[in-house]
Amino acid sequence: MSTHTSIWTSSLRWLQRKLVHTITVPQDPFADLNLDGDRPVVYVMKIESWSDKAALADVTDKLGLPSPYEPLTIGTEQLPRVMCLEAAKPLFGSRKQMTNYLSTFTKLLNLHQQQPELNVQLVPVSLYWGRTPGKEDDTMRAAVLERESPSWLRKFLMILFLGRDNFVQFANAVSVRLMADQHGTDEAIAHKLARVARVHFRRQRKVMTGPVLPNRQWLFSELLRSENIRHAIAEEAESKKISVAEAQKTAEKYLDEIAADYSDSLIRVSERMLTWLWNKLYSGINIKGAEQIRQLHHDGHEIVYVPCHRSHMDYLLLSYILYFHGMVPPHIAAGINLNFWPAGPMFRRGGAFFIRRSFNGNKLYTVVFKEYLDRLFAKGYSVEYFTEGGRSRTGRLLSPKTGMLAMTVHSVLRGIERPVTLVPVYLGYDHVMEVATYLKELRGKEKKKESVWQVLGAVRKLGNFGQGYVNFGEPINLQQFLTEKQADWRELQDPDLDQKPAWLTPAVNNLATRVMTRINNAAAATAVTLTSTVLLATEQNALERRKLENQINFYLDLLKQVPYTDFVSVPEGDAAALLQQGLDLKKFCIQNDGIGDIVSIDENVAVTMTYYRNNIIHLFAIPSLLACCLIRSESCNREQITLVLQRLYPLLKAELFMGLRDVQSFADDLLARFSAFGYISGDAEHWRVTEEGELALTLLAEVMSETLQRYAIIFNLLGAKPAIERGDLELESHLLASRLGRLHGITAPEFYDKKLYSMLSIKLKELGYLNNNNNMDEISAVRDLVNQLLTPQVRETIVASAEIQQES
Repeated sequence: MSTHTSIWTSSLRWLQRKLVHTITVPQDPFADLNLDGDRPVVYVMKIESWSDKAALADVTDKLGLPSPYEPLTIGTEQLPRVMCLEAAKPLFGSRKQMTNYLSTFTKLLNLHQQQPELNVQLVPVSLYWGRTPGKEDDTMRAAVLERESPSWLRKFLMILFLGRDNFVQFANAVSVRLMADQHGTDEAIAHKLARVARVHFRRQRKVMTGPVLPNRQWLFSELLRSENIRHAIAEEAESKKISVAEAQKTAEKYLDEIAADYSDSLIRVSERMLTWLWNKLYSGINIKGAEQIRQLHHDGHEIVYVPCHRSHMDYLLLSYILYFHGMVPPHIAAGINLNFWPAGPMFRRGGAFFIRRSFNGNKLYTVVFKEYLDRLFAKGYSVEYFTEGGRSRTGRLLSPKTGMLAMTVHSVLRGIERPVTLVPVYLGYDHVMEVATYLKELRGKEKKKESVWQVLGAVRKLGNFGQGYVNFGEPINLQQFLTEKQADWRELQDPDLDQKPAWLTPAVNNLATRVMTRINNAAAATAVTLTSTVLLATEQNALERRKLENQINFYLDLLKQVPYTDFVSVPEGDAAALLQQGLDLKKFCIQNDGIGDIVSIDENVAVTMTYYRNNIIHLFAIPSLLACCLIRSESCNREQITLVLQRLYPLLKAELFMGLRDVQSFADDLLARFSAFGYISGDAEHWRVTEEGELALTLLAEVMSETLQRYAIIFNLLGAKPAIERGDLELESHLLASRLGRLHGITAPEFYDKKLYSMLSIKLKELGYLNNNNNMDEISAVRDLVNQLLTPQVRETIVASAEIQQES
């Protein structure tokens, strides 16, 4: 009987399974890492440990990987399946020297020299019993070191008290074949491999546990001694005619209001609560791109998460996902409105630091907040903030607020050595519990102040929310970005915010737009968003089931065959399966009229469903624009389509934060798919919509109809009043939109959103359309082009209303 199958060992393993709950990082190593199930595997672990090997064996059994107890057989040679770099620590005395791994490494290298077809994978495996980073005092640091390298008694206690928080982390496999071919097979290479492994394990632990936590009072004392805060305190005392001691107390009060009080114990408790909550609310959480972010952490990047903001669920969901993917939850910039009892203290211990909506020229508060943010970056804590400033009420991304981005850039200018990387994050849901409230606010109802009663009210409404979606977008390295914008930026010596260089504000504005664009570049198309997009394009928000499924399958094909970006996620399954998901969530109604099934959106919730359509409307902006050209024009050719794209894409790009690198090539690929479906015939000289394609392309064209109507309103007003001021254009556009909505039954909330017209007017000024009498020919050309893409009834209303406003 082998050691690991003895009755004693089997009993211990049974007992450990009862005490331990293991989370595997990543959850699917074959999909997320470069593991090859057909090649031999050897596990590399830092410390020899019976309990670690037993936990690993349970995980490998589930994943279909070789057991750590089974030796690796190569020809006549038998090698251990697990190589440990350090021996177990005895209860008393010092650890014995471990050199077995060197001979095993050397043997493996020699075997690869003898057998050219052999290619063993070395897979680093790290185990974490709890994830306590420790605090900045000697006692806690010693405890953490003891936890990294425990005696058997300490390990027993860890399993007993922290066994429910055990993480087994696999890393990318290292090819021994590659090592042997590139570096040879002598013992020196084995030593080098061992050193690299030790560095890897050290970095992985920091990624998993994060930097040591500051003692809050020590942190305050350290910050108050900083030159910038001392200078701001002196200025405060002088300007307010108070003593320096009183000004310092004010600074301490600001610090206490702002600073987080991160507790890993609360994180562990919250993990259990949130696991229960997600299981109650969601049938699944879909994640894309987490592995690239873990690699950035491993490579020593300072990570700043910049997600979109749709719901109060956002910061809970993102922190939860990061924790379960082997990364430390970030410190989160939260609005001061969330600092109410009991949520405020809990958020603060979960890593939230609070920020006022406006600094109101309060220089002392500004300096204190900025110094605190600098210290977070300097200590290596990841940070999260929402560049939109608040939750989107329409489902579209809001115009970015640049304050936090500017402070982050300023921290880089002050000399952070590590690369600072912004990670855009797209968050989506099949159901956003605040949507009904958003619509009331858009109709003019005052926003309710957050309170404990609001939280309790939300809890009562918890139900089946479908699925959640977390997509990590393309990262933005700030140092590289600054070099791109200003090659000599590193020559700046501690620039002051009051005397910032001329290029900095445009660079920050550009950075904000890039962040929003990359969030949208990582959008998640879902069952609810796709079905809403189709049904809201119909006259009565209803369609025969077969036609609806055909349209959804058409959209799925476009997303898969002509991907918007590599970061967009497309749901698995066909239209029938996706439609059923929406029906199960009671988002849509189905009725059989004796002829067949009709799927519709209840008229009472039709407006709320525009929120979900708007989440992905940018993915269908160009396909819809092409469909408009094909449907509205008797003879459509490539030249006309190119002209439409050249004139309208800049506006779409600004409004929807679109980031297509080659719009014309994207359009050509889409037209090829239209043709493959049999929806258009002809060639680039003359395309014609076929009978089979008339319904499909008409529905697709309607997706952007309201956007084109807004453009028609603006350009008809510009044509009628060339000298109109920006504020008047926004006001009159909103007035005409309201008239159009009442006459033609347009209910989409964003159609009446004043902020949207404000953003468009800014872009019009940038593009040279506003207050530029020399550009009237271009304005008239865009006006005529957009008018041609509208239905005759809508076009007549807009043109006539613009003429009336011209006379007034």
